[in-house]
Amino acid sequence: MNALVALYIGLLLLGIGCFVMHYVSLLQLARRLQRQHPQQWKIVTETDGVRSSLPSLWVRMLQVARSPALAAMQDPVVDRWVRLWRLTPWLAWACWLGALILQWKAR
Repeated sequence: MNALVALYIGLLLLGIGCFVMHYVSLLQLARRLQRQHPQQWKIVTETDGVRSSLPSLWVRMLQVARSPALAAMQDPVVDRWVRLWRLTPWLAWACWLGALILQWKAR
């Protein structure tokens, strides 16, 4: 196998892995909030004492991850998952762009 083909496949797989890690990091952030910060988790999951549906909970978690409120909790594990959640889409797109450039150069 040619080294450029291996690099191309590696970049595509790394991009896929980064996109998967983007979703995994949000799930890990939710798990950390649920276990270590139950009061804050209750705010995310309930509206007027009624539990939210799964799609609604997902949208709320996206809003929570974007908000500066998580930094105020001063939990280094939460901060790490938020950083990873924010960084992985950029890395994934960079990998895929690199793969496209390799494909274009190979012609």
